[in-house]
Amino acid sequence: MNQVTEESRLDAKAIFALTLVHFTGDFYASFINPLLPVFMEQLSLTLTQVGLITGMTRFLSFVVQPSVGYVVDRYRTRLFVLGGPLVAVVSIPLVGIAHSFIILITFIGLGAIGQSMFHPPCAGMVPAYSGRRSGLCMSIFLLGGTFAFGVGPLFISYFVTTYGLGASPVTMIFGLGLTAVLLKIVPVPVGEGLGNLGFIGSLKESLGTVWKSIMLIWAVMVLRAFAGQSFLTFIPVLYARKGYSLVSIGTIVSLFTVGGAVSGLLAGHLSDRIGYKPIFYVTHSLATLSLYLLLSLPGKWIYPCAFVSGFLVLATLPLGVVMAQELAPKGRSMVASLMMGLAFGTGGMLTPLTGKLADTFSIRPVLSFVALVPLLTTGLISFLPGKVLK
Repeated sequence: MNQVTEESRLDAKAIFALTLVHFTGDFYASFINPLLPVFMEQLSLTLTQVGLITGMTRFLSFVVQPSVGYVVDRYRTRLFVLGGPLVAVVSIPLVGIAHSFIILITFIGLGAIGQSMFHPPCAGMVPAYSGRRSGLCMSIFLLGGTFAFGVGPLFISYFVTTYGLGASPVTMIFGLGLTAVLLKIVPVPVGEGLGNLGFIGSLKESLGTVWKSIMLIWAVMVLRAFAGQSFLTFIPVLYARKGYSLVSIGTIVSLFTVGGAVSGLLAGHLSDRIGYKPIFYVTHSLATLSLYLLLSLPGKWIYPCAFVSGFLVLATLPLGVVMAQELAPKGRSMVASLMMGLAFGTGGMLTPLTGKLADTFSIRPVLSFVALVPLLTTGLISFLPGKVLK
């Protein structure tokens, strides 16, 4: 098999396969947030423990993804691409039979490890099959994940409302079927030629002289992830306390992530034409206002506000990944793991702090403070590198 390069034509079949991997793993990962109020009721969890669930899953992503990116850049193997979704498909539905907090976070943690296994190799493969449409194809790949986080909460909320939390292991049947399809269509990863280097050597070879720009992008992505994960974790709890049904809460979470799916696709398309920084400025500047409206507007207004908030907060995820890969084309999987796993993980690891503050001051004022974070990142955005237009 000949190595595929960026200069080759777009391979739609490969992009579809990678997007389906992303959808499969993230579909099951999306079950957790809308079920947090159920876990709190059944296991008498505190808000600090709820924050710990999110922080723990992001920590596992922080630990696993850079090491997976390193291995994938050295060797051509489908082990992580196919094994990661399978672990998530089997582990996460078992939360329904968890009878203690320790067992619950064990199942969620295993699912998080599975989820983190496939992200670096898949994200690293996307540019190799994208031709000259790297921004658009990365957005399509990430659309698989954000679409999964859009429909997954609706699915699991309806399922648990209808059949009860104890029936959730049945849901793994759908994922096992998708995994069988992936076994036939997923291509072999393209190695980056770093097999003779150790972890630190691979990191130096990948980042080279652009490490300062990479770290700046990473910092912006961390802050974006912190704001998004804090809202996705505690908005379900806030509205459960207001008396909203589990299906309504699942709808709010879904609209937030579907908004991100739409904006990520649009942002990727526009970035191939106008560059990255204008999109960062517009979305991050308006995100703070949208999050305040989500917290403040009454009744059915929360549904359009959830969509708009997700649209603005999640829009720049594909751009951060592609920016970093353009700056450091060697070791794309490693760089993708830094932008997706390490940045997302570090931002999520701050969520227990949000939970601890919410236990002390209540959820709404704490989230009102967190809503300022996207606006504050605009100062850093001014220092981001521009796109080299093709």
